[in-house]
Amino acid sequence: MEFIIQMEPWFDEKETNHIVEYMNGGGWVTEFKKTREFEAMIAEYTGAKFCSVLPNGTITLSVALQACGIGIGDEVIVPDYTMVASPNSIELIGAKAVFADIERDTLCLDFECMKAAVTPRTKAVMLVTINGRCPSRMAEMIEYCAAKGIHLIEDAAQSLGSFKGGVHLGRFGRIGSFSFSAPKIITTGQGGALITDDEDLIKQIRYIRDFGRERGGIDHYLVKGWNYKFTDLQSIVGIEQMRKLPWRVERKKQMGKMYNELLAGIPQVGLIPTDLEETAPWFYDILVEDRSALLDHLKSKGIGTREFYPALHAEPAYGYNQLHFPITEEIARKGLWLPSSCKLADAQIGYICDTIRAYYRK
Repeated sequence: MEFIIQMEPWFDEKETNHIVEYMNGGGWVTEFKKTREFEAMIAEYTGAKFCSVLPNGTITLSVALQACGIGIGDEVIVPDYTMVASPNSIELIGAKAVFADIERDTLCLDFECMKAAVTPRTKAVMLVTINGRCPSRMAEMIEYCAAKGIHLIEDAAQSLGSFKGGVHLGRFGRIGSFSFSAPKIITTGQGGALITDDEDLIKQIRYIRDFGRERGGIDHYLVKGWNYKFTDLQSIVGIEQMRKLPWRVERKKQMGKMYNELLAGIPQVGLIPTDLEETAPWFYDILVEDRSALLDHLKSKGIGTREFYPALHAEPAYGYNQLHFPITEEIARKGLWLPSSCKLADAQIGYICDTIRAYYRK
């Protein structure tokens, strides 16, 4: 069996053919009609009224915060366990990222820890629906933020195709953000999207992403903005990826159920509860005490894996070593992502799980 990499993007002749057709038709490459079509597809799929696509997920989060009026000196609460883009997007605009611990069962922001982190300078909470999961007390979190006048921004980078109660993730906060980087369920290489039902917010987002201009091609600036525009070339890829999304969502759920069934009953392997009726897992995650040894063993058997994100507060970039977030620190130490590409065959998943089971039998 060929080496099974942990994750890879998936394209076919449709992306290639439509790019060639577009280029032969005299397309200007920069964003135009294809970008608007891509945005419309995302809005329709998620059920949001408005969508705007941007160069990457980090920028989407920064723009979302700016559209809500957040800037220098403001504080934004963010989970200690997330991709570093989440806090970096806060610091990028001069605000301060304030870390809080997570729930053990969902790996999402813990409501009590979030409340404890609130200060008079708290202007927003960045809710990360990690791996398509929601915090167990999300309804209370939404209600609390609304009562306090705190903006709730959903970092749903890993959650395209995942729902809660029939509502797509990314639609519970004022603004929801998605990522289309190479490992995501659909990809445009780099890219991201913001969704909202608020017409005033989408206007601000569109101003900020196009130099602050009132409208394209008119040099009249309503706000300070930047060049965060997308390209039609990426949008062509995105459109074809969106057409594949419904199948990929179902495949991710099938794969999750297969992993759960085949890894069940191994005492040394911790499985994280996931509602696979509504959640399309981004990556398949397990918790093990001997992570490095298992990673090396799987690699020797032709299986690629990836360690979880670290506890961000203690990374050199932030250096808050005096802080202690016990759940995040435990999860960061034990977590391992297994191969998760939609291209995986059932036989490959079986081989991966058999290899893990054999390792622990020894």
